[in-house]
Amino acid sequence: MPVYRPTGPSFAFSVAPMMEVTDAHFRALARLLSREALLYSEMIPAAALVRGDPARASSGELGPVALQLGGSDPSELARAAEIGVQLGYSEIDLNVGCPSPRVAAGRFGACLMAEPELVADCVRAMAEAGLPVTVKHRLGTDPQSGPAALLAFVQAVAAAGAARVTVHARKADLGLTPRQNREIPPLRYDWVHALARQVPLPVVLNGGLGGLEQALSQRGSVAGVMLGRACRDQPFLLASVDAAFFGGSPGPTRRQAARAYLGYLEAGLSRGLTLPRLVRPLLGLFAGQPGGARFRRTLGESYRPGLGPALVELALRDLPDSVLDAPPAIPAVPWISRAAAPA
Repeated sequence: MPVYRPTGPSFAFSVAPMMEVTDAHFRALARLLSREALLYSEMIPAAALVRGDPARASSGELGPVALQLGGSDPSELARAAEIGVQLGYSEIDLNVGCPSPRVAAGRFGACLMAEPELVADCVRAMAEAGLPVTVKHRLGTDPQSGPAALLAFVQAVAAAGAARVTVHARKADLGLTPRQNREIPPLRYDWVHALARQVPLPVVLNGGLGGLEQALSQRGSVAGVMLGRACRDQPFLLASVDAAFFGGSPGPTRRQAARAYLGYLEAGLSRGLTLPRLVRPLLGLFAGQPGGARFRRTLGESYRPGLGPALVELALRDLPDSVLDAPPAIPAVPWISRAAAPA
């Protein structure tokens, strides 16, 4: 079966923004594994970016990467978006999906779904910076609301100039913890599929997708898919993304990726970063593979000051060549873009 390359790119497959995960170090490894996937920063409060040290939020790598902002003050979000332009991001995303009580107390995240007019004002203000503005949100927060309310919300942000929406296919229950909100509210992919047929802007589906096969099963129903915890726990799946979703070549082997990451690690050490923080993205690189637990344990327990990149080399030494040099597994069913597939 032929593989068709999607028109307009990167959002066919994206890695979800995750706090304390999708920092510059994780994104460096992700970019080594996939040249095409759209990556996201961690969610950064607009106020922290405007009033803090902007250099700390640098995009840090080539390729498509979105800056996700949290906030509800249009003028502050506009200033943060301008900083995002200066820092080299390719687009700006507004977080309207985080169900954390602490986030809600700051009046951003999922609670904003109850204020579509305010979200629309935020989108308009952010768009003045000149980058595409997207919104990541839930199905809703009102237990009684249905697809009609979701459609009205997306129509409001579309009218304000949003380039795309990413929908976590669960409602947010603001009385639950963030972890419970990832598991208890039922998944309703049918709502997202229906939404994609009703609005003029691309709709990306997020939530409950455990791997590439599940993600590929959504082809033809939405414009793109977003995976989060699967990429965190098994980052090597990203080496299959370019071939499966974009019609490109498979990514590197695990050995090649780890060796390439050593260059990034050495540069980080030269800037005063700590080795434990820099090796953290590698912890899941061999998840589920023979020797993978030992590799993770070596990185986590064998650190000594001054050891540097030799720690990674030490951990790699215990892995069999059959694991180190295995090519990425390409799912049998390729992504076919609705826009690019022949009629």
